[in-house]
Amino acid sequence: MADDQHCVVEQGAGDSTSEDAVDAKPDRSSFVPSLFSMKKKNGSGRPIKTTRDRVPTYQYNMNFEKVGKCIIINNKNFDIVTRMGTRNGTDKDAEALFKCFRNLGFDVVIYNDCSCTKMKNLLKQASEEDHRNSACFACILLSHGEENFIYGTDGMTPIKDLTGLFRGDRCKTLLEKPKLFFIQACRGTELDDGIQADSGPINDTDANPRYKVPVEADFLFAYSTVPGYYSWRNPGSGSWFVQALCSILNEHGKSLEIMQILTRVNNMVARHFESQSDDPHFHQKKQIPCVVSMLTKELYFSK
Repeated sequence: MADDQHCVVEQGAGDSTSEDAVDAKPDRSSFVPSLFSMKKKNGSGRPIKTTRDRVPTYQYNMNFEKVGKCIIINNKNFDIVTRMGTRNGTDKDAEALFKCFRNLGFDVVIYNDCSCTKMKNLLKQASEEDHRNSACFACILLSHGEENFIYGTDGMTPIKDLTGLFRGDRCKTLLEKPKLFFIQACRGTELDDGIQADSGPINDTDANPRYKVPVEADFLFAYSTVPGYYSWRNPGSGSWFVQALCSILNEHGKSLEIMQILTRVNNMVARHFESQSDDPHFHQKKQIPCVVSMLTKELYFSK
């Protein structure tokens, strides 16, 4: 099943569990971002040192009463005005994620079929809660999407409007704690044909104890696909990204660092999945997830 420019196109049998579908609507707002330059500041004149040592200084503190809250927003059915099809298979994703994150110690709550307003209200309420006894926060969005946007049941909303509620200047009790967002949704309409293959943090010794923290720091965004591309979902077994994420987390969630985990997820999606469709245009396509990290330390889900 694929969502094309004007409507949902069914490939083969309606609710087939053998064909893969995309969480998409065309991205008409794509643009090439301008190059940004960064002015380096090192007033002390001292050399900047880096390290790869696994020492507590470079790990997020997980020694809290709770691991944290995990909110899963599972959007399956959409208002007819959106022209978005039913996301068959997403309930399997939500169930697997619920078990997976609960096993990691999170307090997990699932919200089904949320409007744009409800999504924002849920996350605004969560951002205003007291997280002082929590080590981190996680949010999982399962829906249709376009680049920089996620669908509620009644239309689109900017992803930034949801994640921005947890910025350091807006959610003080999560300041310097990891804020994790996992997003299963399309980011455009490009298809990946694939190609045949042959077989430390800065240590500033002059830092003032009263240092400032960037408001956008300590976020991690794990997208199911790269900008501009479709994201694939199987009605019978769930989305490729969530299947891989849960598989790796269940096996290595309490031993590997989060970037190691997500690198293995990338590997699994890239190597072990390929679309099957009666429509040649959607047949034998590939997918690669995308990780955007503003984390400032290593994250392990074990104390």
